[in-house]
Amino acid sequence: MSERNGYEPGVPCWVDTAQPDPRAAAGFYAELLGWELIGPGAMPDGGEYFVARFAGRDVAGVSSLPRENPLPVPAWHTYVSVRSADDASERAAAAGGAVLAGPFDASPAGRMAVLRDPSGAAFCIWEARERHGAQRVNESGAWAMSTLSTDSFERAEAFYGAVFGWRAESIELGGSEIALWRLPGYVGGEPQQPVPRDVVGVMVPASGETPAQWSVDFWVPDADAAAASAVSLGGSVIAAPREIPGFRNAVLADPSGAAFSVSQLIAR
Repeated sequence: MSERNGYEPGVPCWVDTAQPDPRAAAGFYAELLGWELIGPGAMPDGGEYFVARFAGRDVAGVSSLPRENPLPVPAWHTYVSVRSADDASERAAAAGGAVLAGPFDASPAGRMAVLRDPSGAAFCIWEARERHGAQRVNESGAWAMSTLSTDSFERAEAFYGAVFGWRAESIELGGSEIALWRLPGYVGGEPQQPVPRDVVGVMVPASGETPAQWSVDFWVPDADAAAASAVSLGGSVIAAPREIPGFRNAVLADPSGAAFSVSQLIAR
C-alpha cells in the first residue's frame, strides 16, 4: 500500500471514467470496490463529477460524458503528472502525437490536456494545483497500474521518452513479451512491491482488432469474487479470472461497457 500526497512529473497520477449515467456508475463501483463516492461536483459544461474515496482517501473519479469529449467513452482514462500542461502538449505534438483538447483549466484543481500518441492511444496530462491525484494506490480497492496496448514498442518508446522521459525495459511474462515503463531516478511505491520502484506503467502488444489504448487495473482481495460481483451488478466479464505471474487477474466491464481489470496479489 502507498499513500500519496503528490506526484513527480512523468508519473501517472489519476484515473477516471466518463459515463452516460455517472450516478449509476458510481453505485456500481461503490458496490464492487468498496468506494465511497463524494459529490457530485459541477463540471464546466454542467455535468457531474464524483470523487471516489477508499479508506477516506481519493482513489479515482466518475464523471458525466462531457459535451465535447475527444476521449473514447465510456472508458477509463489515465492522467500523467506534468510540470506544465502547455509545455508537455508541445513536446507531444513535436514527437508525433496530437493534442486532442486543451490545455485548459479545471479550476481550482489543476490544468490539463488530452493527448494522443502516434499509435492512437489517448491519455491525459495533469498540471496539479489543488488536486494532485490518487491518495491511495497499490492496495485492494485502489488503482495499481495503467497499461498501454500498442502496435509498436519502438514508436511508443520514442514518443513517451520524448514527452515524459520514460524508458521501456522488455521482459518475458507468461510466455509473452511485455515492457515495463521506467522513469530513471524516480523512487515510488514500497520496498516490498513486486516491480522495481521506478516502474510507472506497463506496455503490451495490441491484440487482434483491439485499437491502441491505455487501460487501468485495480487491486482486489479476490478476483473470482470480483468477477462474479460485477456480473450480479449488471456488468460483464471480458476475460475470466486467470493466473499471471504474481497475480490472479480478470478483465471486466461496467454496465455501460467501460473496460477495466482487477488483480488479486498472490505472490510477491
